[in-house]
Amino acid sequence: MTSSSTPADPAGSDPTGIEQEVRELAEVPAVEVISRAAVMLMSSAAEKLGLSEPDPAESPYLDLDEARRVITALAGLVTASVEYLGPHAGPIRDGLQALQRAFREASAHPDEPGLGPGEKYTGPVH
Repeated sequence: MTSSSTPADPAGSDPTGIEQEVRELAEVPAVEVISRAAVMLMSSAAEKLGLSEPDPAESPYLDLDEARRVITALAGLVTASVEYLGPHAGPIRDGLQALQRAFREASAHPDEPGLGPGEKYTGPVH
């Protein structure tokens, strides 16, 4: 996906002298792609748990079914890629566990330990 022209500059010239650099996906290191995907999943889960609101239980975005799916996907990604994440692994794992605990707290009937979202990949979260 490279192009020397931009929508505002279809001829490809740069009258201001400032070129916008476009990074091709092939140039992005795998650890960055994985980390960005994890952050996106974490953000989605947090929204679906209502954590962006002062009172999560009153959030218009609260959707535990959707949160379960996103947290499980995040757990699978983190578990499968932990060896590649290097120093990013710890903070991402911590974020995942915080979301798993928040899910348990938000649930009217919490899952048994080991049966919560993503716990089949991470093990029980207490």
